[in-house]
Amino acid sequence: MIDDHPIIIEGYQNTLLFTKKENQELEIDIANNCDEAIAYMDKSIQKGLPYNVLFVDISLPPSKDGVMSSGEDLAEYARRILPNTKIIILTMFNESFRIHNIIKTIDPEGFLIKSDLTSSELASAFQAVLNNPPFYSGTVNSHIRKTITSDIVVDIKNRKILHLLSQGVKTKNLASHLDISLSAVEKRKKHLRDIFEVSDGQDETLLNEARKKGFV
Repeated sequence: MIDDHPIIIEGYQNTLLFTKKENQELEIDIANNCDEAIAYMDKSIQKGLPYNVLFVDISLPPSKDGVMSSGEDLAEYARRILPNTKIIILTMFNESFRIHNIIKTIDPEGFLIKSDLTSSELASAFQAVLNNPPFYSGTVNSHIRKTITSDIVVDIKNRKILHLLSQGVKTKNLASHLDISLSAVEKRKKHLRDIFEVSDGQDETLLNEARKKGFV
């Protein structure tokens, strides 16, 4: 279990120990940051006892060498070195861009939004991930359904533009975030306005339409 808030980990731990099946034996290691998590994962391989399940919080302090900046990086590392380990992502983020990105890059067996989370849902998620993955929380499923039922296609760079605009980033600063020119940003924004049928040129109108379709 990887989370930088000990009281949250304690809650997860108590829930799983209280709700586990009679035939299940739980041994839980706890890491509070990326460096501790990497050390535990590497050690599990050296011992020939790779983890069955990893609970990974997305908001974590970066590793000391700067290579890992979040739980997303950690989960991608786990996918490479622990290919048979089931990954359950837990996060406060509920923006469509982050959810889409995590599913695309990590494809977790479990994906829980902390604001949705109850002890019974955590217990259900754990058993489902062990026996019949994936298990996604209501908010995650809602985002997936909205984008699947929409016939609109938005590529990853345009999704990032929508996400950054929703975070209050100005158009003139988007180019540096995306590593493209300002004229390329403007072209992409025009394309987004065409896709979402926005004619007034206002960012807020574009974001409102993108929200309705589940892209923000």
